[in-house]
Amino acid sequence: MAITKNDVLHAADLARLALTAEETETYTIQLQRIIGHVEKLSSVDTAGIEPSWSDGSKNQSLRDDKATSSLSNETALKNAPQKEHGCFKVPQIIE
Repeated sequence: MAITKNDVLHAADLARLALTAEETETYTIQLQRIIGHVEKLSSVDTAGIEPSWSDGSKNQSLRDDKATSSLSNETALKNAPQKEHGCFKVPQIIE
């Protein structure tokens, strides 16, 4: 599967990213390499090999579930680029 510059620009548009021509070229090359490596996996002979899976129940180290105090509103908003009325202010993305 070949990745084209149009594919990269389409993905960038969906992610609302503005890419330069140089970034578009770089990401096109990088994505082509990634897809090439993934396609190599399809050539591996897996006949007779049982699928492996895990439900996550083995050797899980979980901490005790204890209630703790949460951040104060002031602390949570301390490094916010924009805040309004005690909340994070974010740009509207729905037209």
